[in-house]
Amino acid sequence: MAQLTLTQFITLDGVYQAPGGPNEDTRGGFTHGGWSYPYADDDFGAFMTGVFDRVGGFLLGRRTYEIFAGAWPKVTDENDPIASRLNSLPKYVVSTTLEKAEWNNSTIVSGNVAEEVARLKQRTEGELQIHGSGALARSLMAHDLVDEFHLLVFPVVLGAGMRLFADGAPPTRFELAASSTTSTGVAIHTYRTAGRPEYGAFELAE
Repeated sequence: MAQLTLTQFITLDGVYQAPGGPNEDTRGGFTHGGWSYPYADDDFGAFMTGVFDRVGGFLLGRRTYEIFAGAWPKVTDENDPIASRLNSLPKYVVSTTLEKAEWNNSTIVSGNVAEEVARLKQRTEGELQIHGSGALARSLMAHDLVDEFHLLVFPVVLGAGMRLFADGAPPTRFELAASSTTSTGVAIHTYRTAGRPEYGAFELAE
């Protein structure tokens, strides 16, 4: 069974909205798009290449799918470690409004998404990967379907925007599996889910 992994760019205050450009996602009047761009370096590129080396299929929300479909098919270098996978491997786009998914090897997923994703995990070889797609990720987290989180934490605070771990997120305990920092200060943490939180109290002995 494939692991379902999430790779997400977030700010120090937890915002994931529109990391790639000013027009990527302006919902809610968001004006800070493109905040990840100044921090790209070789360390960042090497980590992302490693992620894509493990992929067997992609699970994407509609907005992320449309952004990717508008850009990556234009990269035709078969040796590009990211474009070659995105353009050839199965892509499952979760949407109730999308009528066509014309990008090569794309399938629309609707209906009971949690059940369908559980089936996709069973039949995918390699990782089933979510990139971006915060709303989709949150909905799958509620069903305990995301196995591993790659959180790339950028050294910037925006004070506005959509957050991955918003109010109402299911209480979850994580185990740190790996950690590194890029030359530009992006902290990359890989966490695996480990059940529900444990609680206690710091109390002075009487």
